Amino acid sequence: MDGRRPTVSSLRGIVAAAHPQAAHAGAAMLRAGGNAFDAAATTAAALNVVEPYMSGLAGMGMATCYIAAERRVRTLDFITRVPSAFPAGKFSDRDQLARGAIATGTPGNLAGWCELVRAHGSKSFAEVFAPAIVLAREGFPLVDYNVSALRGTETEFKGHHDFHADWARVYTTGGVALGAVLRQPDLARTYEVIAAEGPVYLYGGKLGAALVAHVQSLGGCLTIGDLESVQPVWLDPLMASYRDLTIHTLPPPCEGFQYLLTLRLLDGLAVAAMERNGVEHLDTMYRAIRLAAGVRIANNNPSPERLAELMGEASVAALRARLRDGTPIEGPTEQWIAPAPASARGQHTTSFSVADRHGNVVCVTQSLGAKFGCGIVVPGHGVCLNNFLYWGEVDLRGTNPLRPGAPLALPMAPSIATRDGQPVLALGTPGSYGICQTQPQALVQHIEFGLMLQDAIDAPRARLWDGRRVEVESRIPADTITALCTRGHAAEAAAPWTTAVGGMHGIAIDRATGVLTGGCDLRRDGFVAAA
Repeated sequence: MDGRRPTVSSLRGIVAAAHPQAAHAGAAMLRAGGNAFDAAATTAAALNVVEPYMSGLAGMGMATCYIAAERRVRTLDFITRVPSAFPAGKFSDRDQLARGAIATGTPGNLAGWCELVRAHGSKSFAEVFAPAIVLAREGFPLVDYNVSALRGTETEFKGHHDFHADWARVYTTGGVALGAVLRQPDLARTYEVIAAEGPVYLYGGKLGAALVAHVQSLGGCLTIGDLESVQPVWLDPLMASYRDLTIHTLPPPCEGFQYLLTLRLLDGLAVAAMERNGVEHLDTMYRAIRLAAGVRIANNNPSPERLAELMGEASVAALRARLRDGTPIEGPTEQWIAPAPASARGQHTTSFSVADRHGNVVCVTQSLGAKFGCGIVVPGHGVCLNNFLYWGEVDLRGTNPLRPGAPLALPMAPSIATRDGQPVLALGTPGSYGICQTQPQALVQHIEFGLMLQDAIDAPRARLWDGRRVEVESRIPADTITALCTRGHAAEAAAPWTTAVGGMHGIAIDRATGVLTGGCDLRRDGFVAAA
């Protein structure tokens, strides 16, 4: 209607995800009597099949959950530690860990999905993974983003002779064009065994043995011990107030505290009085983001005491004063040591949200790291491996150093907002170090300017890079972008819609009526499905 997506709402349950097939699979699980935890695992596994370049069972992720039976928010961390045999200090350049077996971290996603079902679900693994099995065996027709991702990867991977042939056999045999059908029979068989045996098939079973043997044959460092040590961890959330909301995400080593700190800085300002998408609004937003990024980079994985100090009123007040002083703010937004110029590797993650009629809400952000992770597919199993070590710091002086067995801090921030203790918003996005930048931009559009969730997600966003560089979607007028430059931002016009600013999905919840309304991102193949 009027060039806008129709509003998708429900009283019985809803799924917002980055691919229609995955959203439909999750909604079907809700209709079959599953709850949000079952549907989250179903959606996650289906995404493994239909957007295999973004996430999969051998990736890592995080979830923020409102557990209706307990009337509280909890988080689940399924980011694994740096492999025990990782050769710390061997690498001098982050790009040495971009692709190949050495870039692979221990898989955490499958353990996380199964833990959601074990702890709070109502369905069996066989029921939860059935849709992924069907999608993988029967195949699905490629749509626009599928084709773009596959073609781009094929061009890059042709030079990687150690893994290109295995990758191409799995993902390009049926052709790469709109309407071509991608079938993944090896992955279907893998999920069939997982449905019968559970996660032990990977974490100590035959799949794990095959994975480790293949990785080690290609020079990687994963061990059976790394797999056997995987244990998702339930944690109380990190919280921050914003207006009349409490925003919840994961505590460190998750880097999501940058997201909450940005909101803390904005909470002391009259943002709603500014012109929406005007110079004052955008300048204020970008300055707050860059300040919060600087704090995160300087204090990665802080102790609880240090984090309380960073998020406390004295620290926030000092940052707000800097935010208001008008002097240009310059600094890194990625890592402690500024990396090479920003790469498209950082944009390949997925985030989805599920809410059910019982009041449960689950927001998951999961990834393989880069597009198709490290590029390695386990022969005979159809499992693509992650390259998450690329997001640690090779310089051991940094605040997120790659040391054997150390925590790996990653910039994900699946979030749930509550009002008076009740969930009203689930929001998450991909985007690497842009995640904690773009989520506050959309939340401000929704909360401060009163946009419906879908409109808030559609609103133009920006991605900040090291130094002063800012990519601004060009739906922002050129004169506004020019004016931002006069305020010290190296602002430049990006495409009108770019995945550099993420691919956001979320659910708004009306507590008075019980209506669940989904929002999905036009920058991806986003879709909302109602139960």
